[in-house]
Amino acid sequence: MDTKIDFVILWVDGNDAKWQKEKNKYMNKSRKDINGIVRYREWDNLKYWFRGVEKFAPWVNRIYFITYGHIPKWLNTEHPKLKIINHKDYIPKEYLPTFSSHPIELNLWRINELSEHFVLFNDDVFLINFVKKEDFFVNGIPRDSYNEVNLDFSSLDKTFASILNNNYRILNKYYDKRKKIFRYPLKYVNMKYGMKKNLQTIKTTISYPLFRGINNEHVAQSFLKSYFEKLWIVEEKLLDDTSKNRFRRETDINQYLIRYFQLMDGRFNPRNPRKFGIYFDIGENNERIISCIERQKVKCICINDSNPNIDFDKSKEEINNAFDKILSEKCSFEM
Repeated sequence: MDTKIDFVILWVDGNDAKWQKEKNKYMNKSRKDINGIVRYREWDNLKYWFRGVEKFAPWVNRIYFITYGHIPKWLNTEHPKLKIINHKDYIPKEYLPTFSSHPIELNLWRINELSEHFVLFNDDVFLINFVKKEDFFVNGIPRDSYNEVNLDFSSLDKTFASILNNNYRILNKYYDKRKKIFRYPLKYVNMKYGMKKNLQTIKTTISYPLFRGINNEHVAQSFLKSYFEKLWIVEEKLLDDTSKNRFRRETDINQYLIRYFQLMDGRFNPRNPRKFGIYFDIGENNERIISCIERQKVKCICINDSNPNIDFDKSKEEINNAFDKILSEKCSFEM
């Protein structure tokens, strides 16, 4: 069976004055320390995302470009594979406007045309080498990896730690960890993950009966659309409450929980995370980021902007120059 696979990308133009004005109107009611400007800085590298998709994943069925209403001037909106989706096109009006990725992601299942099989990208996740359909789905089942850890919540941002705790609380409500893992042992402990991660999973499973941490790779994530709807059926109030929050709050859950449900149901085929993708924080690893892009060391890279103290203009120029070395030619998604 030839599985149709869609790509979904979330994007916002943080430089738009109208958007900033509306955001600031609601920001007074939210915590500025967790919803600051670093979450919305514009890196001017979206064109490399489209170039990477056309060059490295020409087989993609459709691209769903999720936007507050912003559309880059250079984007070819008439491209036959491109579907522009405004938040108001699928998110219930009682949740709008929103400045949090959580309601934007948790309501994706409401996009009627979106395929059952789709890959979710944030706008800091790029393809930098060739990928096949089988890198994301095999026989209609998502590709993923499993690594359980004893997570140190004290080392995390307070809000993010709370959101993860909320996810695990719900996961423990519906799944007996040990029963599930022993049901599909070769999916949860697999040679593709590497010895270190397998030992972490075994140790944590033996030591703790409840989920305390599942490693998130922070790369392009394969999803079954039906699992979004499944979570809404069993936890409608929680998702409704999260969707009503215009900014991230400590009471939220996020789309990681949907991935965890897929994992616990054994709805994944093991993938080597080291060969597929890598995550970087900008500022601390710029030389490694540039080397990874230019040498195309992996298939997918996440470049996270979370440090307000970096030299933004310098980092932006260096990283975009690296992208330009492997993706210098305009693609058909550009006018």
